[in-house]
Amino acid sequence: MDHKQHVEHCSDSEDFFGDYDSLLEDPSLLAKLEKVECAESDKMASVPPAKDKDLFTDSILDGLDEDLLQESLPSSQQEFVQQEAKRSKVHGGDASGVFQSGGREDQKRRSVSERLKRTMRCNAAAPASLSRSLALKEAVLSDEISDAVHAMEVVSAHTTDLGPFFGLPTKVKDLLSKLRGINSLYAWQETCLTLECVQQRRNLIYTLPTSGGKTLVAELLILREVVCRKKDCMFILPYVSLVQEKVRGLAAFGLELDFLVEEYAGSKGKFPPVKRRGGQRSLYIATIEKAHSLVNGLIESGRLDCVGLLVVDELHMLGDGSRGALLEITLAKVSYLSRHTQIIGMSATLGNISELQTFLNAENYNDDFRPVQLREYVKVGDGIYEVDPKEDDGFRLCRRVAVKYSSAMQKADPDHIVALVTEVIPRHSCLLFCPTKKNCENVAVMICKYLREDFLRQRQAEKEALLRELKDSGNGSVCTVLRRTVPYGVAYHHSGLTGEERKLLEDAYSDGVLCLLTCTSTLAAGINLPARRVILRSPHVAGDLMKTSQYKQMAGRAGRAGLDREGESILIVQDKERFKARALVCAPVEKCHSCLLADDRKSLLNLILSLVGLKVSTGVEELQEFLRGTLLFVQQEQLCGQASLDAVLQQGVQLLQVKGLLHTQGDVLHVTRLGRATFKGSVDLSHSQVLYQDLSNGLEGLLLSSYLHLVFLVTPYDMTLQCVPDWMTFYAQMASLSAAEQRMCALVGVPESLVARKAAGQAVKKSANMAAVKRMYLALVLMALLRENDLWGVAHKFQLSRGFVQSLLSSAAAFCSCVFHFTQELDELWPFCSLFEALTRRLSYCVRAELIPLMESRAKQLHAAGYKTLTHLANADPALLVRTIVHLNRKQANQMVASAKMLLNKKAAALQQEVDELLTPPADLPPPPRLDER
Repeated sequence: MDHKQHVEHCSDSEDFFGDYDSLLEDPSLLAKLEKVECAESDKMASVPPAKDKDLFTDSILDGLDEDLLQESLPSSQQEFVQQEAKRSKVHGGDASGVFQSGGREDQKRRSVSERLKRTMRCNAAAPASLSRSLALKEAVLSDEISDAVHAMEVVSAHTTDLGPFFGLPTKVKDLLSKLRGINSLYAWQETCLTLECVQQRRNLIYTLPTSGGKTLVAELLILREVVCRKKDCMFILPYVSLVQEKVRGLAAFGLELDFLVEEYAGSKGKFPPVKRRGGQRSLYIATIEKAHSLVNGLIESGRLDCVGLLVVDELHMLGDGSRGALLEITLAKVSYLSRHTQIIGMSATLGNISELQTFLNAENYNDDFRPVQLREYVKVGDGIYEVDPKEDDGFRLCRRVAVKYSSAMQKADPDHIVALVTEVIPRHSCLLFCPTKKNCENVAVMICKYLREDFLRQRQAEKEALLRELKDSGNGSVCTVLRRTVPYGVAYHHSGLTGEERKLLEDAYSDGVLCLLTCTSTLAAGINLPARRVILRSPHVAGDLMKTSQYKQMAGRAGRAGLDREGESILIVQDKERFKARALVCAPVEKCHSCLLADDRKSLLNLILSLVGLKVSTGVEELQEFLRGTLLFVQQEQLCGQASLDAVLQQGVQLLQVKGLLHTQGDVLHVTRLGRATFKGSVDLSHSQVLYQDLSNGLEGLLLSSYLHLVFLVTPYDMTLQCVPDWMTFYAQMASLSAAEQRMCALVGVPESLVARKAAGQAVKKSANMAAVKRMYLALVLMALLRENDLWGVAHKFQLSRGFVQSLLSSAAAFCSCVFHFTQELDELWPFCSLFEALTRRLSYCVRAELIPLMESRAKQLHAAGYKTLTHLANADPALLVRTIVHLNRKQANQMVASAKMLLNKKAAALQQEVDELLTPPADLPPPPRLDER
């Protein structure tokens, strides 16, 4: 085998001597040594030996070319010189003593060549380390990271040179190109990354229009923090789907740059997070709710300062009811307790940035950059008007709808939607926002009714493949509407679809297989799906006039960077709504207000309880000090009315005492056991006492022969508001229960007789607990899912949308996790702990045990192909997956393998952490007795 083949064969460690084997290919050095050594021996034979010197002196080295020894020596020979230099220092010699014997004069001396050969043989026999090329790469990466860290420390307002790639190693730039096809940044992104406040790690709020590239800046700042500063980071996103998408997107970066990407959404996440050994850092990607629990866990474990950067996407969510209040609480806690955590917020729609700057002590950067120009239009009748604030009424007539409709078509499509859509599809893409879910489906069907037959021939094979994938995802079932519309390249998109259906349709739209999506406003707040033209079917959302921020989000989806020169948005309004439309499109974005006092001050009560429970505040004065760092304090004149914020706080403390969640000892506040369980389990205050009572009653007659009782206890209370039982189905399900299950139902207030009366259309007693009845109906839905694992069949059986059923399952898994933590804090509820822990896993995946780690959209296909465990998938070849799994592209395969490796790394790290904790002596270990005590 020749040398090159040998190197290729041993690519992991290469050859022992770097780029060549000196013994085989470069004997010149040994030959020179032998020649010089012989000459010196002859010379020294005629000279009496000195008492203090070895026979071999520096003259041997003098006979060799210095460059040969210092510059052209391969690694194996350099090792020899280094060893001898160290040896001389040990014996106290100088440079000339490199070849001293250091012992008795009659000791047998070894020749220089023998020593060199011995050293090279030792090198060859030594365990192989990193290859020379890999070591050089690692050294370059380490140097770049060091340069980046140094640059961040010394950067000034006049310095824009932050290292190879904005303070990051070149490897990050290469990864962006390889994984995302990004080879350069927009000018505003470069400016933002080099802002003085960013380099000096001050807080920042930056705002740009939708699709401007905000998220990439945040991701680069996260990578800089976790790679260069070796700090953990937190990325807060508003929806579970966005968290999951971001986890998949950043998993590959984590593997390449040696940090963990951890998902905190639904039932996933550990509190407090696992402390990683060896200094490995984590990026926590979390929903608003999970981020709050995560921060609480870090505060309780004293590790909040380990988080160097917290990024919030869609910062305007601060004004979104209880979720906004939770986000405000989270940010206020981080600002108050960690002076070393930088906070970055971003949004496309913020109307009162100055107040948010005061709240977060942040600087502001804004730009109106859009990669594609946006033109906004309003359609009234058959006229299309361009939005122009300079005009008196804000609109300027551009053209009329040119398509002539028949009377029948005019009746079916009075708003000329088909005409507007067919101006761009199928060559370009289009999004059509509708006010309701049902309207999405109806409009999709109506449009397909009037499309030409040549639409059916566009990418026909790929659309047929999409329908097969939809069928596979539905266990053989396909929505009748999608079966009819997909062949035309049209589909609807709303929460009634399952998560897998939405993902398949989104991917098909991104790939151009689908050219039109009829969707609800939630699409604009979720995944980025741009279009050449965006049409807003109505200025209303679910019966209410949409907000300006909602309009901006939807209209902002128009224009695809790199594909279109401009994007268009068209708002359809009736003539009587003309003035409403002007106010909608021309008005400034609404202000973002604190929601701590909304819903009878429920969020403020939650804040007080958690501050006392975490020992952040132990008295009213400390609570007042904390509140000065909230958005509520900044806006108190607008929100508190006549009452002072201090008075509102005092009332909240008193109310929590009445509820039995707080108590006082002198002037010091303490949480009760129930209060601690409530905030540790992140249980809503309005539900904590009811939950405790339900669990206590459940202990008296806990049914363990079936999951039904446990499932009922973790069915979310708030999901009953969205449920209208089908009473005949309810009665049929009740009748099929075992005798023990029916007794349990009666025990919780849902006797079979009550359901029978409702099914027969008869009245029931006013004292009947209808909330419990609806919860039992939803519990039966969950039980059917656990038994049958057929979402489509269960949805059809209970007359519910499959999207609602999937949402119910996700919410139940998350609430089960909350109840598990709730019971951990109450000794009397100890029997539930292990039961709810197991049930959380079962609800989270709702599949056979061997499929649990692979609960993704292609779990069944992977299992059938032999990838039965997470380890199988983590070690899979993406290219082989593409050939094995039907309709799986290379990008998806890479993401799946990267995600599996990341999960496996996390699992291994957690197990190693547990081992370390078990083997570490306890800190309170009693000291050994003194000698005089024995």
